[in-house]
Amino acid sequence: MMFSLDFYVVCMVGGLLSCGLTHAGVTPLDLLKCNMQANPSKYTSIKCGFNKLIRRHGPGALFKGLVPTFLGYSAQGAVKFGLYEFFKALYGGEGDGNSNGRHKTLVYLASSASAEFIADIALCPFEALKIRVQTHPDFAIGFFGAALDIVATQGIKGLYKGLLPLWGRQIPYTMVKFVCFEKTVEGIYKHGLSMSREECPKSVQLGVSFLAGYISGISCALVSQPADNLVSLINNCKGETLSTAIAKVSIASLFTRGLTLRILMVGTLTGAQWGIYDAFKVINGLPPSGTMPSNSDSSKLGSALSDSLAA
Repeated sequence: MMFSLDFYVVCMVGGLLSCGLTHAGVTPLDLLKCNMQANPSKYTSIKCGFNKLIRRHGPGALFKGLVPTFLGYSAQGAVKFGLYEFFKALYGGEGDGNSNGRHKTLVYLASSASAEFIADIALCPFEALKIRVQTHPDFAIGFFGAALDIVATQGIKGLYKGLLPLWGRQIPYTMVKFVCFEKTVEGIYKHGLSMSREECPKSVQLGVSFLAGYISGISCALVSQPADNLVSLINNCKGETLSTAIAKVSIASLFTRGLTLRILMVGTLTGAQWGIYDAFKVINGLPPSGTMPSNSDSSKLGSALSDSLAA
C-alpha cells in the first residue's frame, strides 16, 4: 500500500481530520489571540480578554470564525500531510544507499517546506476571512458577509494579500513542526524507551506521537510568532499592508504579543494533530509517522510516477 493512491488518500484524509478538527476545537483561543494581536489596548490579558468577549457578546461569540477555520485548515492539512509524505519519499530516495542516514534532516526540511508552500495557497483566503470575522468591531460580520465585503472592496486579490506573511509564518512553522517531531520520535525510541519501536504496542507508539507533537508545537510557536502577529494585523484592516503593519509595532511586540496564549494553543493543537493523524494511519493499516522511507520505497514511488506519466 505504501506510495500507492490509497496510501496518499489515507494521508490526506488523516491530515484533513487532524488539522480541521484541532484548529476548530481551539477556536476560542484563536479568537482571543487574534484580538489580542489586532487590538492590544482592548484585550490586555487572557483572563480580561475572555471576560470581555463573553460579557459583551455571550458564550457563543467564542466560536466566531469556526466555519472558515474548519474549512481552511482542513484543506491545508490534507495538502500539507499528503505532500509531505510524497516529498519525503521523493527527496529521500536520491543518492546512494547511505544518503538517508546522512541527510535525513535536510530531507525533512525540504519536504515540509515544499508541502507547506502549496498548502498555504489553499489556506490563505480562509485565513483572511477568519481574521476579518473574528476581529471585526462588535462581530457584526459573518463568514459570507466577510467574503462579500472583501471581494467587493478589494477584489479576489484581497483574499490573498496576507499570503507573504502567511508563508513567513507557516513555512518556518511547518519546517520546525516536522523536523522537531521526527527528531523527537527518534530520540524517544533511542534514549527514552527500553524497547525498539517495532516492539512497542500501537498505544505506546501513538503516545510517542502525541508527546513529540506537543514538543514540536512549542518550538513552532516561538519560531513563527512575529509572522503570526503580522498576519493578524494585515487582515484586520482593509487598507493594511505588510509595510504599514510592520511600522505600527515594535520588534519586541512582534515576538511577544499573544505569545503565552499561542504557546498553549499551538502546543496542544500540534500534539493532538499528530495523535489524530497517526491514529488514522494505524486504523488503516499504516505505521505511525517518524520513519524515513528506504531506497526501495522511494524506487516504488519513482516507478509509480513513471507509470502514471506513461498512462
